[in-house]
Amino acid sequence: MNAKTTKPVGKTLRIGGAAGFWGDSALATPQLLAVPDLDYLVFDYLAETTMSILQRARMKDPALGYATDFVSAVVKPHLKECLARGIKLVSNAGGLNPEGCRDAILAVARELGLDPKVAVVTGDDLMPQLEALRAEGVRDLQQGTPLPAKVLSANAYLGAQPIAAALAQGADIVVTGRCVDSAVTLGAAAYEFGWDWKDWDRLAQASLAGHIIECGAQATGGLFTDWEDVPDWANIGYPVVEMREDGTFEVTKPAGTGGLISVAAVGEQVLYEIGDPANYVLPDVVCDFRAVKIAAAGAERVRVSGARGRPPTPGYKVCATWQDGYQVTLHQMIRGIRAVAKAQKTADALIERTRKQMAGRKFADYTELRVEMLGCESHYGPHARFSEPREVVLRIGARHPEAKALAFLQKESVSAGTSMGPGTRSHFGGRADIQSVIKLYSFLIDKARVPAEARCGDAVQKFAVAAEVGVPVSAPELEVVAAAGTPSEDTMEVPLVQLAWARSGDKGNDANIGVIARQAKYLPLLRAELTAERVKAHFAHLVDGEVERFDLPGMGAMNFLLHAALGGGGTASLRSDPLGKAYAQILLDMPVRVPKDFL
Repeated sequence: MNAKTTKPVGKTLRIGGAAGFWGDSALATPQLLAVPDLDYLVFDYLAETTMSILQRARMKDPALGYATDFVSAVVKPHLKECLARGIKLVSNAGGLNPEGCRDAILAVARELGLDPKVAVVTGDDLMPQLEALRAEGVRDLQQGTPLPAKVLSANAYLGAQPIAAALAQGADIVVTGRCVDSAVTLGAAAYEFGWDWKDWDRLAQASLAGHIIECGAQATGGLFTDWEDVPDWANIGYPVVEMREDGTFEVTKPAGTGGLISVAAVGEQVLYEIGDPANYVLPDVVCDFRAVKIAAAGAERVRVSGARGRPPTPGYKVCATWQDGYQVTLHQMIRGIRAVAKAQKTADALIERTRKQMAGRKFADYTELRVEMLGCESHYGPHARFSEPREVVLRIGARHPEAKALAFLQKESVSAGTSMGPGTRSHFGGRADIQSVIKLYSFLIDKARVPAEARCGDAVQKFAVAAEVGVPVSAPELEVVAAAGTPSEDTMEVPLVQLAWARSGDKGNDANIGVIARQAKYLPLLRAELTAERVKAHFAHLVDGEVERFDLPGMGAMNFLLHAALGGGGTASLRSDPLGKAYAQILLDMPVRVPKDFL
């Protein structure tokens, strides 16, 4: 059902992206509230890693499991102004406990003498169906494994339709559980403009807008390749989307703030954490971003167009969490002559010592160990370039089915401060915590089996969202620039960063690296030099699976999807970069051959 259009024809809808993750800057909300005629603030708190953190919190206190910062740092200080100005808040802060988040908001509102209408979107919790799903033999999307024996949570990624329904019920604040990141923006736009849920291109455009602002300042200069060109990090502006009824939109930021709105910076965010750009699957629409174009539209403003949509798939993705033993991560500062060798010897000694102690108490060996030397490019593997440093941080990660077995390493690590190498500081702020390992498990479920519900006071609307019936619509073919021929002998090598911008991110245990040509003339050469095979070889020390390459001709870009690339990903990984944030930086250092007169 479509809500009636609330925006006058031709009016612009202004949506501010106020949080990219749980823990984002408190600067965002007051800064965005300075934007004239702002309509919505949207908040995305639920990275896949965050679901693991929320599950840990709920295991300690069943009343938790939601993003408490939304209540304390957003609602409490800013609710009065938002209500007075008619600015609505939409957030997935509900996490694993959306009703608990709603109740906390209402309690704060009562303290302030305010009476907001707070809607909650539920139905994503699939724990009641878990045993039936197990009996049906569901399989993990990446590993193909059956459901683990002890699942702690299972939540479907809902779409935007319940959010739009909650707004139609008159909500001032909408709190959801698990939903796709971009749904908070699409839900607002679809409600305000009264779009039909089969208007695929408009749904795709609004989903792209949500994708751009879902990570906060990553769209306004955060993580930008040319970081030295981004002014005033201390006051970096958060993104604002200005959208029209036809789905076209511009990206800008509050006046007088730092950061950068540019074609390249927004383009990097378009590529962030996507796979096949022709098939970006969301609950409400399958998006095709290959023909997306980004153009300057004035000072601190870019226009984004060209997203196309197709009917959605019949299933929701489900994110489940389960406990797989325990882990501890230690950090020690090692300084002095031959610091790297000294750090390695320290690690070897601590592991040998604790293995003996564990064996003496009849514990099995560690299930996983990882030793890294932070400060000497350990993550670069064979591509590392450094002179012998005189200080490094020794990082040891260990995993075991039993917490008591890890207590030996937790305690013995401190002894290195007096019994091992000179110049050793054996801890940072006390003993490291032993933590539960909460892993993610993803599978698909038919949408008709997920009882989504929007509830605002006594108003309730239930959803059983079914996909379109019929033959799936394939993405159309697009013309792609041909790869350049073999360069002449008169060539030189330059780092990729001279020819391209790039950004990387994670999806579970996969990583992606989006690459954009700095100039159109560079793209044929980049397509020749950056093959999937060469990228896989460059990351051979980190990637266990295959590498795929996809083209985005509208942006002069390519996207690389690196499978099994993160050591498990998120909290399931012992690596120091479990989210693949540095992968683009590693690739940008890769040498590429260009004619000597090319640049």
